[in-house]
Amino acid sequence: MKETCQNSNKDIPEADNFFNPEKESDNDERQESVNDGEYLYEHYRFTANNNQSPLRIDKFLIDRLPHTSRNRIQLAAEAGCVLVNGQAVKSNYRVKPLDVIAIVMSYPIYENTIIPEDIPLNIVYEDEELLVVNKPAGLVVHPGHGNYTGTLVNALAYHLKDDHEYDPDSQSVGLVHRIDKDTSGLLVIAKRPEIKTHLSRQFFNKTTRRKYIAMVWGTPDNEGTIEGNIGRDLRDRMKMAVFPDGEQGKQAVTHYKIVEKFGYVSRIECSLETGRTHQIRVHLKYIGHPVFNDERYGGNLILKGLQSASYKQFINNCFETCNRQALHAKTLGFVHPKTGKEMFFDSELPEDMTALIDKWRKYYMES
Repeated sequence: MKETCQNSNKDIPEADNFFNPEKESDNDERQESVNDGEYLYEHYRFTANNNQSPLRIDKFLIDRLPHTSRNRIQLAAEAGCVLVNGQAVKSNYRVKPLDVIAIVMSYPIYENTIIPEDIPLNIVYEDEELLVVNKPAGLVVHPGHGNYTGTLVNALAYHLKDDHEYDPDSQSVGLVHRIDKDTSGLLVIAKRPEIKTHLSRQFFNKTTRRKYIAMVWGTPDNEGTIEGNIGRDLRDRMKMAVFPDGEQGKQAVTHYKIVEKFGYVSRIECSLETGRTHQIRVHLKYIGHPVFNDERYGGNLILKGLQSASYKQFINNCFETCNRQALHAKTLGFVHPKTGKEMFFDSELPEDMTALIDKWRKYYMES
């Protein structure tokens, strides 16, 4: 049997751009998906022939993916992006006859070019190499299943339409990390390939500084660290789950501290050591304190408080005030790849979260 290769991306020389470890980020919490961490997309598929001798998969792939490096392939395997017969493998896996090897990514192969769209951007900082934007809740970051237009990437294509060195269709520039559609906050975008590589390395090496503000149900300990592997939920593939035994998923560490207590809810600050899909949301759910109004992880139910009709009406008013998960990527720090300067950005809480906090503060003081 002849070895076969299926590849929907005709631009194989750009294969190196796919092996970017920070694609493992959304995300808010990185970005394993273009749209809330729900999909993984196949970029390459190879079937080993029937007389394939045992060969490390990184060596197998290096001969089949021009213009990429063995180190990039190893990083992709470490990030869970290399599958054999549907299962993620490490770079030392030895390919056997008729193995089906797939390379999956958190973003789709572009079937069409990115359409520039005049969507308003809240630009916090911009220079020749990069820009930092404050994304509003409700804006999808990247085109994907069901969201091919109206995204942050479309807005960036329009904003940078006169920058002839910025190609919105190339994975070598653009988003360095991601946050969920209904999470607001700061994101850094690279205009040049070398800038994206440098920034991605900072995220991968955990040298960036990111803090989030969340409203959560209940009152956690004043401060703490949540540890537990995060992977796709075995019963509901639309969700992520914590696997405390470490048998599945990927290592995830979230630090938090309480900023303000309101009796039945609390405002907390979270910082990330890792950047798994939905990390903050699923970790807080795991310790019994879901993000307020987080529909996917049960925060849209009345989990604490009274049974009275007036209290239920108050909660419903709160849900209407902030009609999405109450989570905001407030700060972002990194070293500028060109200047070597420490960059740090802070953002105001959006109006919906500010109004929500004010409601709870007033309720708490009057109760």
